[in-house]
Amino acid sequence: MHAKIRSQEGQRDALIAVLLDAAAALQQVPGCQLYLVSVLASEPDTVWVTEVWRSQEEHQASLTREDVQPILARGRPLIAAFERIEIELLGGKGLSAGMPV
Repeated sequence: MHAKIRSQEGQRDALIAVLLDAAAALQQVPGCQLYLVSVLASEPDTVWVTEVWRSQEEHQASLTREDVQPILARGRPLIAAFERIEIELLGGKGLSAGMPV
């Protein structure tokens, strides 16, 4: 999955901090294969998150974790818009084909 997240004006750095906290929390979650936080210099209020999970169920379960819930609560007020783009991984280096992204 790729997520394009537009922060409230001037809040991108605060949102990045929250998303990096989420990345740290997910380090110990076996179903999370990849969680990347990225930015484009040309979009000052936008953050991209790329996630790869073993299954959609494991991703959904991660959203209910006690250590993730407070992070989500901190991040929600910083978000102005959210676009979720789900893709199917077909191959490449580093991840197995057929994994949900």
